Amino acid sequence: MTREQKDALISDLADRLGKSEVVYLTDINSLNSEDSSKLRRLCFQRDVKLQVVKNTLLAQAMSRVEGKNYGELVGVLKGNTGLMTAEMGSVPAKLIKEFRKKSGKPILKGAYIEEAIFIGDDQLEALATLKTKDELVGDIIALLQSPAKNVISGLKSGGAIIAGLVKTLQERES
Repeated sequence: MTREQKDALISDLADRLGKSEVVYLTDINSLNSEDSSKLRRLCFQRDVKLQVVKNTLLAQAMSRVEGKNYGELVGVLKGNTGLMTAEMGSVPAKLIKEFRKKSGKPILKGAYIEEAIFIGDDQLEALATLKTKDELVGDIIALLQSPAKNVISGLKSGGAIIAGLVKTLQERES
């Protein structure tokens, strides 16, 4: 690979990293061609982009991305590295967990999700249960609406009780 080709690849990787808020680094070493094809197909179905990259080129690309600090992720760049990018933070983790039911790979090396860094395969379960921004906003709205609904419900039922008391009192006077 010529110097120009390497530089172009680093620029492409830096551009991809700069546009993505969800980056997973995995170890897909020892996957045979059939399993590798299945993993790529599953990634395509889930809108996860998978690319096997050279560690040195990825490290250089990470250093070129402005506004993002990949910190400790550079330290996990050893062995074969599969770069996964996606729109939602938990999708690659769920994909990895599902694929592992049939194969022991891929192993999570680390992840970068909206400025948070996760290191090690033991973080996979936590990453799989992450909620998206939309889910969190929905939960907050539901929590904020709940007290208001309770007050309105109480007022409606209280109004019926008061109306019933007034009617009972009227009937007694008659």
